[in-house]
Amino acid sequence: MAGRPSRPSGQPQSSKMSQFKLVLLGETSVGKSSLLLQFVKGQYQDFGESTIGAAFLTQMVSVDSAMVKFEIWDTAGQERYHSLAPMYYRGAQAAIVVYDITNTETFVRAKAWVSELQKQASTNMVIALAGNKADWSANRAVEYTDGQGYAADNSLLFMETSAKTAMNVNNLFLAIAKKLPKSEPLGGVAGSAGVRGGPPVDLRQPTQTSPAQCCGN
Repeated sequence: MAGRPSRPSGQPQSSKMSQFKLVLLGETSVGKSSLLLQFVKGQYQDFGESTIGAAFLTQMVSVDSAMVKFEIWDTAGQERYHSLAPMYYRGAQAAIVVYDITNTETFVRAKAWVSELQKQASTNMVIALAGNKADWSANRAVEYTDGQGYAADNSLLFMETSAKTAMNVNNLFLAIAKKLPKSEPLGGVAGSAGVRGGPPVDLRQPTQTSPAQCCGN
């Protein structure tokens, strides 16, 4: 992975490293891959190809002087790949269920994903609901309060995000990292061979939280 994080408080890096599996779920074209690209590489592409099967990237974040490494599976949203999803969320400690705030049907499908995770995934899984494409708020079909209310009723983390402007992208992963049990890391600090992520992200720094009136995924 490009870049090496500093070792907080002079302690060996491995003593404060935790590693967690995270899965991205949601309908096709809601911007899952765009959120991941923005988080890992700080980039946005207007026209991205649909994910086939699943994609895998890693990223490290700094939380309260500790390092959290996310192993992130970005799953395909097409219905024909739905049967493969349990293969990716099985054993995951966290999930982000994404919907498009301009498309009501994607919100309905997001609720179905949450229900599936609640029934079949780990009971300790941290689940976040992300209303993406917040920069398209002029075309909003799902109200902020609808997402917020559903999340509150189901004990989910909730944020509206924009992969294009980076609004709340880092904040979303920060909120998840804070919920995860850093004292019980998964699998040590070893990374997956052949998979590269971006430089470590210090999520203690402020990020944009107000939506821009533009377009994006």
